[in-house]
Amino acid sequence: QVQLVESGGGLVQVGGSLRLSCAASGRTFSNYDMGWFRQAPGKEREFVAGIRWSGGVTYYADSAKGRFTISRDNTKNTVYLQMNSLKPEDMAVYYCAARHILTIGAMIEAGSYGYWGQGTQVTVSS
Repeated sequence: QVQLVESGGGLVQVGGSLRLSCAASGRTFSNYDMGWFRQAPGKEREFVAGIRWSGGVTYYADSAKGRFTISRDNTKNTVYLQMNSLKPEDMAVYYCAARHILTIGAMIEAGSYGYWGQGTQVTVSS
C-alpha cells in the first residue's frame, strides 16, 4: 500500500502562487509515477500534471502548461506542484495520485492510478 498526504493548499488571490506537496509512505517511492489531479464542484476530476518515477519526464494539461511545475524528490518521498499565476478557474480540490511504473495507460487517465490522497483545497479569490 502507498499512503499519500497532500499539503499546501489554501486561499490565494488571483495571480498568486501556491506550492502543493504530497508526501508518500509505505512503498519504494521511486517505483511509482505520480500525478496531480483536481476536481471543482460539479465537475469531473481532471488531470493537471504527471511525472515519471525518475523525474525526467513530465506531462501537463493544457490549462497548466507555462504556469504549473511538477517535480519530485525521491530522497524525501515527496512530489510537488508549484502553481503560479493562479486563476479563478484553478480553484478546486487537488489530489495527489500514484501508480506503479509498470502500469499500462496514459498518465492523464485517473483510472490508471491505484493510490490517492485525501485532497487539499485551493481557493483563488478575485
